[in-house]
Amino acid sequence: MRRRGFFALGLGMMACAAGCGTESNLGSSAVNAARVLGRFAIVPGGGRWARVARALVEAARGEGFPVSGTPPATRITVTGLPALAATELNNGLSLLDTATPLARLTGQIEVVVVPANSKFATFDQFGAHLLAHPDQTPLTGGPQGEPDHLLFGLIAKGLGADTRQVDYTGFPGSAEATSALLGGKAAAATGTLADWRKAIDKGWVRVLAVSSARRVDGVEAPSLLECGVRLDFADWCAAVGPEGMSDDRKDFAIRLCDEVTESAAWRAACRTEGWTSIPLSGDDFEQWLASEIGRTRAVLRDLGMLDTADTTCWGSCEKGH
Repeated sequence: MRRRGFFALGLGMMACAAGCGTESNLGSSAVNAARVLGRFAIVPGGGRWARVARALVEAARGEGFPVSGTPPATRITVTGLPALAATELNNGLSLLDTATPLARLTGQIEVVVVPANSKFATFDQFGAHLLAHPDQTPLTGGPQGEPDHLLFGLIAKGLGADTRQVDYTGFPGSAEATSALLGGKAAAATGTLADWRKAIDKGWVRVLAVSSARRVDGVEAPSLLECGVRLDFADWCAAVGPEGMSDDRKDFAIRLCDEVTESAAWRAACRTEGWTSIPLSGDDFEQWLASEIGRTRAVLRDLGMLDTADTTCWGSCEKGH
């Protein structure tokens, strides 16, 4: 299976994309496999992944893969980090137990922002205050336990702050978080760059740091790594198959993901939507997912949202990634 470098670290299941693809772009062996193994139905695991699922369907059809929205198609579900965290919070079984991991698809870079008139001119100043007074540094972003909250938990942990004292208020959407930040109810916020782009462009907020390993073109802010927080992070999504998927169907579904994420149509969709394509498939993805489950469980525990000592450290924790 392919091994891909991942710039950021760092899953529900409804709605269906109808129609079927052609097999003209596939080799004869793949055409025969498609006839034997049947078609795939690519569906989002929730509304937030609908656009990714739709883009995956269109690109798969363009590459000639058999994609259908009707039985007896094998379901491929697009899901992501928020669903993984929700499963942990509800003491549910992980994706490794309830689904067949296929491939990581995209990630969205997050930003740490403050109001334009904030006393924090740099991330270092903000980090020093959070380290000294975690309970007096009100933070905001998306719902509790979701990626924005997880990122602040990881930042606090990376700084050495008392994570259980982090003062975080979550909101259902970026509009409410923006109002809270600009209204003086929070000192800083996190969220995807896409969600905060308008406020950044209008000069309402300043970006103190980006969550990716490298700086982002067009954003005048350092990465968290540059700020001394050894962390790469993204709000990622991935494709999974049904539990107990046969090896043949799994291999063919992984091939679909591999070829689609290499396609021009997929790259164009990512550029249009502001996603970063971060492909990783097969055994490599399954190993990464296991580490991500452990990391998510650990930060939720550190934030006081899980009362369990049965936590497995994510794969690269000793390296600080």
